Amino acid sequence: MSLHVAMLSVHTCPLAALGGKETGGMNVYVREVSRELGRMGVSVDVFTRSQNSAIPRVVALGELARVIHLPAGAEAPMMRERIHEHLDEFVDGVEAWRIARSIDYNLIHAHYWLSGVAALTLKARWSVPILQMFHTLGRLKNRVARSAAELEPQVRLDEEVRIVGAADRIVAANVVERAQLIADYGARAAQIATIPCGVDTDLFTPGDRAEARRRLDLDNRPVLLWVGRIAPIKGLDTLLDAVARLRAAGQESRLLIVGGEADDPANGHEASLRQRITRLSLEQSVRFIGPQPQSVLPTYYVAADVTVLPSYYESFGMVALEAMACGSPVIASRVGGLVTTVRDGVTGFLVPEGDVAALAERIGSLTADADLRWRMGREGVRWAAQHRWPCVAEAVCREYASLEERAEAHLAAARCRE
Repeated sequence: MSLHVAMLSVHTCPLAALGGKETGGMNVYVREVSRELGRMGVSVDVFTRSQNSAIPRVVALGELARVIHLPAGAEAPMMRERIHEHLDEFVDGVEAWRIARSIDYNLIHAHYWLSGVAALTLKARWSVPILQMFHTLGRLKNRVARSAAELEPQVRLDEEVRIVGAADRIVAANVVERAQLIADYGARAAQIATIPCGVDTDLFTPGDRAEARRRLDLDNRPVLLWVGRIAPIKGLDTLLDAVARLRAAGQESRLLIVGGEADDPANGHEASLRQRITRLSLEQSVRFIGPQPQSVLPTYYVAADVTVLPSYYESFGMVALEAMACGSPVIASRVGGLVTTVRDGVTGFLVPEGDVAALAERIGSLTADADLRWRMGREGVRWAAQHRWPCVAEAVCREYASLEERAEAHLAAARCRE
């Protein structure tokens, strides 16, 4: 019997360009897991809120997998808490799609809290189980918020509690998130499955460092790489201060910042970072690259001496896994999922979040030791090989099977083997 999954990614489309305000690791996760499930014979419809009326309503994602854009409020970018006000329209759109095509979905797989809210309404209508993945948690983000503007709204905190109480299964990306769900949200241990995020080891693979540096027009200075959404929680302020500290000590380096809103460099947090760069006299040391497609990212990882994730909170750290797959050692904050994603002393180093001196010391020592970088890069490639997307999709399908008997038949088609 065929298995039909309604995959919900309400606030962000898995096809969107990475590095913007609403795009990041979750987009990659939804896209890659959906594709792999499709290859296993599972029919996956990914429902997302339309942010542009000019894009096609339906886009093929791969074999048996497609993205369906549904209107919910104005078809334009919108603050996440405002999207909450339009979830009823989104749910009605999913239902209309289902009825028009006579599809009976066997499972709902929801990503992030907004999708979880929609999933609860659909569960009541369809009487099918929910598999929920939060990706980030509001209470944990609020603990590390640096200003009132960074605090998550109360509606998110309340809805997350409601979703935890009603979801049939919750996927945590690591044991740290699992413990937080139990301690902070009252989740039941038996309710949670721990499944690490994945990486495309065909795309993210070691390469010719000298050639990559030539392609990116880089000189002989050590290259530090930062990849992600430009947001206060990502800790770029700490990294800039560390680069300035190293420069004052006579250790010059070049920092490449990949991500952000390419069409609006003067906006918000990026503007304050640019002011900080000027204040620290780092104009010749820092380059804003803007968002890049995944196909281009490996060139940056291969060219870098070190990839740095100085985040104040990170649920998993997919960037760290991509970097390691390319042979780039990682220096990351000792927070959240990074504690398990980065093997301290083996594939990179963990440092206390916000600690400029510790971050600078690790960067300086690693960029000065080519042998250590090579050894950590080699171990990183081996570690990343254990996190391929087919393995993740198989683990997800096993959770489907625990909730829905039709999933059992698709496990036989799994491509990942221990």
